[in-house]
Amino acid sequence: MSIDRSRIRVKAMLIAVNGDATAHAVSLNAPTEENPDGYHRLIGGSVELGETHRTAIAREVDEELSAKIHELRHLGTIENIFRIDGEVGHEIVFVYAGRLDPEPAPEGATLTESDGSIVPVVWRPLDDDDAEELPLYPAGVMELLGAG
Repeated sequence: MSIDRSRIRVKAMLIAVNGDATAHAVSLNAPTEENPDGYHRLIGGSVELGETHRTAIAREVDEELSAKIHELRHLGTIENIFRIDGEVGHEIVFVYAGRLDPEPAPEGATLTESDGSIVPVVWRPLDDDDAEELPLYPAGVMELLGAG
């Protein structure tokens, strides 16, 4: 299923912190022209017409991970303009922090995208200080948590 990138999209995404607050769950996405080794992206997705961003993040986490969010708090909003395989994308992203219940497994966890594709979920250190080789999107998001 192709994504229409001709319009600005509204998203809700989660910095999903683990129990000991050392890492957060992210999707591990396939290589692109811009990121030949792949990239990490926060958990979450599009806000649907008539839905608040707070409702959207709860729905997305339930749909993708069959999980609930505890200690949910809104951190801020990021405007994300990016390229994926040479195509421009533009998103307004409402960023939240919270804890997943249940948490994804330390290894072998996955999420299910709206098109049915299965994407690996990994734990990315909160204090990676650029030690992590894969970029995290949306760019600049960790500054909202105070960890970047």
